Amino acid sequence: MELDVRHLRALCAIADAGSVRKAALQLGMTQPSLTTQLRRIEKAIGGLLFTREQSGSQPTPLGRSILARARPIVADMSALVSAAKDAAANISEAHLRIGSTGNRAVAGWLRRLHTRLPDTDTTIHVDVSATMLLQMVATQQLDVAFVHEFTGFPLPVPSGVERRVLVAREPQFIALSASHPAAERPVVRLADLADDRWVVDLTVEDECAALRRAFTDAGLNPRLVHVRDNTTAAELVASGEAVTPCQPTTSAREGIVIRPLRDDPLTVRLFMVSRPHTTCAPDADALYADLKASYLELAWANAAYRLWLLRHNSPLLRSDEAAPGARPSSAAASCLAPIPVTLPAPGPAPASARAAAAPSGWRSPSAAG
Repeated sequence: MELDVRHLRALCAIADAGSVRKAALQLGMTQPSLTTQLRRIEKAIGGLLFTREQSGSQPTPLGRSILARARPIVADMSALVSAAKDAAANISEAHLRIGSTGNRAVAGWLRRLHTRLPDTDTTIHVDVSATMLLQMVATQQLDVAFVHEFTGFPLPVPSGVERRVLVAREPQFIALSASHPAAERPVVRLADLADDRWVVDLTVEDECAALRRAFTDAGLNPRLVHVRDNTTAAELVASGEAVTPCQPTTSAREGIVIRPLRDDPLTVRLFMVSRPHTTCAPDADALYADLKASYLELAWANAAYRLWLLRHNSPLLRSDEAAPGARPSSAAASCLAPIPVTLPAPGPAPASARAAAAPSGWRSPSAAG
């Protein structure tokens, strides 16, 4: 028996669905038919690819090895079929396919793109896996993607993909209950949160590993709570049951405050990826300029993050690098003058400082980049 793309697609479906039954439904097959096909594939390869347990089907070491090679092939074939269908239908309408991990800058990015490219059909694909998004750009399923990687945990950027770094070192702040003792401080130390539970999302690549490394460096071992639901995570934080890392552009909500972490123990790199010389997509430099303008708009609107940028003399503040329209107006810039650049020592802060560090509104804390 010779394996073809149909067999590889079946293996990927079983791995993604977690069971033969669910995979069969997705593939439009009966469970016995897919089970028989799997046995034939395993016989042809000469080894067991999945273990059958009550909880579902889990790849064996051999299965994981086969899947690592199968996924790019299946993705390439999907891209080929999609391109062929577009060519056959003689589609003339301009289109732009964007991918992103969770980030608040995406909404402003899309708004700018719609304004600048009103005749372009723009779609957005959001995924917690930055690796998957990079692969989708490499296989031409996406034109561009905006992703993050935790410092010390570099992402595997496929060959043929061009990267433009937006922020080389973005600090991750902490979301905690307004009643938390550390909420009175303008800057929080990891040690202040040593006894707290930390909400993490295991589906966010490397978040848990990066947190554990930061705790180890600080000589701490706090408890982790694995929560994928953003609403539940926010309620746990508001009630004081847990704290969670969050993007520095995150807005607070009732019962929750956002604070910087002293010495920035958890940071990420933000960058945009695209394929050079892609004729069907708009100019990548223009896409990047729109993304940067959107990010700067958010950064300047958040008092706590604005203070961090000023204190660290961030490259984002340089007028020669800022995208048109991203810098605050003269009137808005004049309002920044009273903000102190030197952080105060830990301890109770005056009400004015607390108010400046806790902007209104809320964005779910689970996205970390």
